[in-house]
Amino acid sequence: MEFRIIEYGSCAHRDMISLRDITLRKPLGLVFTDAYLQQEINDWLIGCYTTSNDKELLAGCCILTPVNENTVQLRQMAVDPAFQGRGIGSGIIDFAEQQAKLNGFTEMIMHARKTAAGFYEKLGYSIHGDEFTEVGIPHYEMKKKL
Repeated sequence: MEFRIIEYGSCAHRDMISLRDITLRKPLGLVFTDAYLQQEINDWLIGCYTTSNDKELLAGCCILTPVNENTVQLRQMAVDPAFQGRGIGSGIIDFAEQQAKLNGFTEMIMHARKTAAGFYEKLGYSIHGDEFTEVGIPHYEMKKKL
Protein backbone atom coordinates (compact mmCIF):
# COMPACT_ATOMS: atom_id res chain seq x y z
CA MET A 1 0.00 0.00 0.00
CA GLU A 2 1.13 3.52 -0.74
CA PHE A 3 -0.50 6.62 0.72
CA ARG A 4 -0.22 10.01 -0.90
CA ILE A 5 -1.80 13.42 -1.35
CA ILE A 6 -3.93 13.73 -4.47
CA GLU A 7 -3.92 16.95 -6.48
CA TYR A 8 -7.31 18.64 -6.86
CA GLY A 9 -8.58 18.41 -10.46
CA SER A 10 -6.14 15.66 -11.46
CA CYS A 11 -6.98 12.27 -12.97
CA ALA A 12 -6.36 10.78 -9.52
CA HIS A 13 -8.91 13.24 -8.09
CA ARG A 14 -11.47 12.08 -10.66
CA ASP A 15 -10.76 8.47 -9.63
CA MET A 16 -11.30 9.50 -6.01
CA ILE A 17 -14.63 11.13 -6.85
CA SER A 18 -15.70 7.96 -8.64
CA LEU A 19 -14.78 5.75 -5.66
CA ARG A 20 -16.63 8.04 -3.25
CA ASP A 21 -19.64 8.14 -5.57
CA ILE A 22 -19.84 4.34 -5.81
CA THR A 23 -19.28 3.61 -2.11
CA LEU A 24 -20.84 6.61 -0.34
CA ARG A 25 -23.31 8.43 -2.59
CA LYS A 26 -25.05 6.02 -4.96
CA PRO A 27 -26.19 3.62 -2.18
CA LEU A 28 -28.07 6.60 -0.68
CA GLY A 29 -29.44 7.84 -4.01
CA LEU A 30 -27.22 10.93 -3.89
CA VAL A 31 -25.00 12.55 -6.51
CA PHE A 32 -22.13 15.02 -6.34
CA THR A 33 -22.75 18.52 -7.63
CA ASP A 34 -20.05 20.66 -9.20
CA ALA A 35 -20.53 23.21 -6.40
CA TYR A 36 -20.01 20.51 -3.74
CA LEU A 37 -16.84 19.25 -5.41
CA GLN A 38 -15.51 22.80 -5.87
CA GLN A 39 -15.43 23.13 -2.06
CA GLU A 40 -12.61 20.55 -1.99
CA ILE A 41 -10.13 22.84 -3.75
CA ASN A 42 -8.35 23.81 -0.50
CA ASP A 43 -8.68 20.43 1.24
CA TRP A 44 -6.11 17.65 1.56
CA LEU A 45 -7.19 14.77 -0.67
CA ILE A 46 -5.67 11.48 0.48
CA GLY A 47 -5.45 8.29 -1.53
CA CYS A 48 -4.32 4.76 -0.75
CA TYR A 49 -2.96 2.86 -3.74
CA THR A 50 -2.30 -0.82 -4.26
CA THR A 51 -1.02 -2.77 -7.24
CA SER A 52 -2.92 -5.60 -8.90
CA ASN A 53 -1.73 -7.31 -12.09
CA ASP A 54 0.92 -4.59 -12.50
CA LYS A 55 -1.79 -1.92 -12.47
CA GLU A 56 -2.02 0.79 -9.80
CA LEU A 57 -5.48 0.98 -8.23
CA LEU A 58 -7.05 3.48 -5.84
CA ALA A 59 -8.13 1.28 -2.93
CA GLY A 60 -9.35 3.97 -0.55
CA CYS A 61 -9.45 7.68 0.17
CA CYS A 62 -10.49 10.46 2.50
CA ILE A 63 -10.52 14.25 2.70
CA LEU A 64 -9.13 16.52 5.41
CA THR A 65 -10.82 19.90 5.77
CA PRO A 66 -9.38 22.48 8.16
CA VAL A 67 -12.00 23.76 10.63
CA ASN A 68 -9.76 26.18 12.54
CA GLU A 69 -6.07 26.44 13.43
CA ASN A 70 -6.27 23.44 15.79
CA THR A 71 -8.95 21.19 14.29
CA VAL A 72 -9.24 19.32 11.01
CA GLN A 73 -12.28 17.34 9.87
CA LEU A 74 -11.97 13.95 8.22
CA ARG A 75 -14.61 13.57 5.51
CA GLN A 76 -15.64 11.25 2.69
CA MET A 77 -13.72 8.20 3.96
CA ALA A 78 -14.18 5.39 1.44
CA VAL A 79 -12.57 2.01 0.81
CA ASP A 80 -13.30 0.05 -2.35
CA PRO A 81 -15.41 -2.96 -1.29
CA ALA A 82 -12.97 -5.26 -3.11
CA PHE A 83 -10.22 -4.15 -0.70
CA GLN A 84 -12.14 -3.93 2.59
CA GLY A 85 -10.88 -5.95 5.54
CA ARG A 86 -7.21 -5.55 4.56
CA GLY A 87 -6.23 -2.71 6.90
CA ILE A 88 -6.62 0.00 4.26
CA GLY A 89 -9.10 2.05 6.30
CA SER A 90 -6.91 2.11 9.41
CA GLY A 91 -3.88 2.89 7.22
CA ILE A 92 -5.68 5.86 5.67
CA ILE A 93 -6.62 7.16 9.14
CA ASP A 94 -3.02 6.77 10.33
CA PHE A 95 -1.68 8.65 7.28
CA ALA A 96 -4.35 11.36 7.67
CA GLU A 97 -3.46 11.83 11.34
CA GLN A 98 0.24 12.13 10.45
CA GLN A 99 -0.55 14.76 7.80
CA ALA A 100 -2.73 16.68 10.25
CA LYS A 101 0.00 16.69 12.92
CA LEU A 102 2.66 17.74 10.39
CA ASN A 103 0.45 20.73 9.57
CA GLY A 104 0.03 21.77 13.20
CA PHE A 105 -3.43 20.37 13.96
CA THR A 106 -4.06 18.93 17.42
CA GLU A 107 -7.56 17.49 16.98
CA MET A 108 -9.38 15.51 14.30
CA ILE A 109 -13.16 15.41 14.14
CA MET A 110 -15.63 13.68 11.84
CA HIS A 111 -19.28 12.97 11.23
CA ALA A 112 -19.13 9.18 11.27
CA ARG A 113 -21.90 6.98 9.99
CA LYS A 114 -23.39 5.07 12.92
CA THR A 115 -22.45 1.80 11.20
CA ALA A 116 -18.76 2.87 11.16
CA ALA A 117 -18.54 4.29 14.70
CA GLY A 118 -17.07 1.05 16.12
CA PHE A 119 -14.26 1.13 13.54
CA TYR A 120 -13.29 4.66 14.57
CA GLU A 121 -13.58 3.88 18.29
CA LYS A 122 -10.97 1.11 17.82
CA LEU A 123 -8.65 3.81 16.44
CA GLY A 124 -9.06 6.06 19.47
CA TYR A 125 -11.98 8.27 18.43
CA SER A 126 -14.83 8.96 20.85
CA ILE A 127 -18.44 9.93 20.29
CA HIS A 128 -19.38 13.47 21.32
CA GLY A 129 -23.05 14.36 21.55
CA ASP A 130 -26.17 12.60 20.43
CA GLU A 131 -26.87 10.68 17.26
CA PHE A 132 -28.01 12.90 14.38
CA THR A 133 -29.18 12.42 10.80
CA GLU A 134 -27.02 13.49 7.88
CA VAL A 135 -27.62 12.53 4.22
CA GLY A 136 -30.63 10.59 5.48
CA ILE A 137 -28.75 8.18 7.77
CA PRO A 138 -27.65 8.13 11.45
CA HIS A 139 -24.28 9.71 12.30
CA TYR A 140 -22.20 10.61 15.35
CA GLU A 141 -19.73 13.42 15.79
CA MET A 142 -16.44 11.78 16.77
CA LYS A 143 -13.19 13.36 17.97
CA LYS A 144 -9.62 12.47 18.76
CA LYS A 145 -6.73 14.51 20.17
CA LEU A 146 -3.68 14.09 17.96
